[in-house]
Amino acid sequence: MRMPRGGRLFLATCLGSLFVLVLYFQSITKPEAGLKTDSTPGKSRRSPLQTLYNGDQLELSAAQRSLQGRRELLEQTCLSHMRKRQVLSPEDLKHLIVDDKHSLIYCYVPKVACTNWKRVLMVLTSDGRYTDPLAIPANEAHVAGNLHTLNEFSVPEINHRLRSYLKFIFVREPFERLVSAYRNKFTRSYNTAFHKRYGTKIIRRHRANPEAEALEKGNDVSFPEFVQYLVDPRTQREEPLNEHWERVHSLCHPCLIHYDVVGKYETLEPDAQAVLRLAGVEGTLQFPTSGKSTRTDGNMAARYFKHISPFYQKKLFNLYRMDFLLFNYSTPEYLRTR
Repeated sequence: MRMPRGGRLFLATCLGSLFVLVLYFQSITKPEAGLKTDSTPGKSRRSPLQTLYNGDQLELSAAQRSLQGRRELLEQTCLSHMRKRQVLSPEDLKHLIVDDKHSLIYCYVPKVACTNWKRVLMVLTSDGRYTDPLAIPANEAHVAGNLHTLNEFSVPEINHRLRSYLKFIFVREPFERLVSAYRNKFTRSYNTAFHKRYGTKIIRRHRANPEAEALEKGNDVSFPEFVQYLVDPRTQREEPLNEHWERVHSLCHPCLIHYDVVGKYETLEPDAQAVLRLAGVEGTLQFPTSGKSTRTDGNMAARYFKHISPFYQKKLFNLYRMDFLLFNYSTPEYLRTR
């Protein structure tokens, strides 16, 4: 007997909701405790997260207290500001890299040391093929297929990993990350793909009387034009923001996925060391240190924002407001929103 059309629609809706419910219940579930060891049957041991967070407050180091405080603040901010239950699909999990060997999940955020984190994970998952992260070319670290992402797995496999793996994310002051993305993608001559795809569109829409060469090459986008493009309502109506300037909360969904460690670019080295220690590889692998001499910091961001009107500064701040709130970044002193 054929099911009525209305019944089929109802069944499809229920099946489509399954993935959402799995993620929702994971997001409000704490990491599992009391893991068993094979060598001592029946006796539980402290997991790395218990060691990091559940000790006596007097015994915790400053770094441990900082990581614990970030995680707690993130949870509180999510409860206060994210009242809508967001619907996630497997496509939303494409930024979560999985290391089954060390039970790790890392949500990569472009312009927040993600190249070096991908290099580290390639070493950890390579079974000896790679030993030195810095020996891996940057472009190879970004090749699709070199690392597995969470959206490649089935719903039960996704749920298992979300509940039992160490999940970590690294974030950065939103406007410093934005200026870094602009500098890298629009002021470097070698990024012709970005110039063609985004630069030509930005110039066509936000430059008065553009020259033919600029419309063809798109290689001289100014920062004010880039800002106008970001806050233009047409931009997000047409397609999602590019990952290099997409908001962290849209890439990694920190109010639905319970991250165990929230590292920061501003404290990259000690935070990275903490993650490697939790993964049990601190003695065999070192996180690469940055050798950049012109790193984008607050002073450089202030120079770029100097040429942005208060009207557009306010609109841009509203666009990135949740990243400022969720990750406890103060409103920049240079910002003029009135």
